[in-house]
Amino acid sequence: MAYKFVDNYREKGARKKLVAHLESRGIQDRNVLKAIGKVPRHFFFDETFWNQAYRDIAFPIGDGQTISQPYTVAYQSELLHVQKGHKVLEIGTGSGYQTCILLELGAEVYTIERQENIYNRTIQVLPYMGYKPNFFLGDGSKGIPEHGPYDKIIVTAGAPFVPEVMLKQLKLGGLLVIPVGDEKSQKMVTILRIAENDFERIELDTFRFVPLVGDKAW
Repeated sequence: MAYKFVDNYREKGARKKLVAHLESRGIQDRNVLKAIGKVPRHFFFDETFWNQAYRDIAFPIGDGQTISQPYTVAYQSELLHVQKGHKVLEIGTGSGYQTCILLELGAEVYTIERQENIYNRTIQVLPYMGYKPNFFLGDGSKGIPEHGPYDKIIVTAGAPFVPEVMLKQLKLGGLLVIPVGDEKSQKMVTILRIAENDFERIELDTFRFVPLVGDKAW
């Protein structure tokens, strides 16, 4: 794949317009908007498709996966309320774009991807860009219990239910953001761990993600 590792006034201008668009759609977190404005999204595209990079759309990246729509990335990131130093588990590395946003927000990121081709591409691209999360290849529906607990967990694929194993990997006061529904649409769900066996669940807007595949999902 011919990546375009050039970031000049044209690309920066396109990101500025994207940030303004996200603001118009209701994204308010200044840190999230700043991160969106900094991460060069076109680096995740073949140069042939650069003109798609700063549109507010999802885009195929191979193996049945997509790079998430910028609004969706901003929406989930805003819900997480990431603070500098937070330990964040990302289920579904994909292109690595959401991973970069989390790193820009100051998180210590543990990210897992099950598709080996995508994983192998992403572990090359992100370090080249200067981003160094903790990468893992495997079944994200199980989380990564050996490195938990986590302050925040973000799931970037649609789940049929909330895997119990993920809830157990949250710190007390920790937050899970996960889209839950069928294969056509999901409700964004936030789950706050308020005690050892007590969780507060809130259902929000409807989205459409690729399916979360694994032993604890589809």
